[in-house]
Amino acid sequence: QVQLVESGGGLVQAGGSLRLSCVVSGNILSLANMGWYRQTPGNQRELAAGFRGSTPNYADSVKGRFSISRDAVKNTLYLDMNNLKVEDTAVYYCTGIGSYGPIWGQGTQVTVSS
Repeated sequence: QVQLVESGGGLVQAGGSLRLSCVVSGNILSLANMGWYRQTPGNQRELAAGFRGSTPNYADSVKGRFSISRDAVKNTLYLDMNNLKVEDTAVYYCTGIGSYGPIWGQGTQVTVSS
């Protein structure tokens, strides 16, 4: 069973940057449509950035500030987040679609202070 482990979250001031990493315990190319979702208390998870095939897609709220990438050698998915805003505060989850359906990581907390 493929597992996803996120890291890189933390506390940062508005305007700062963070890089999230998601290590895949297997071949990253075995997962389709990998991406990053985020969730705040009382709300549903929403897509922040993800791949459709090889094409990256971004939520309007993060376009120009976030960048998703992957390293097939390191089996790692990244999310580079720049010019962070208070409203980016959330738990960020890595996900991908495996042979038996969607797989999720445990999440990593990102907190942006004003």
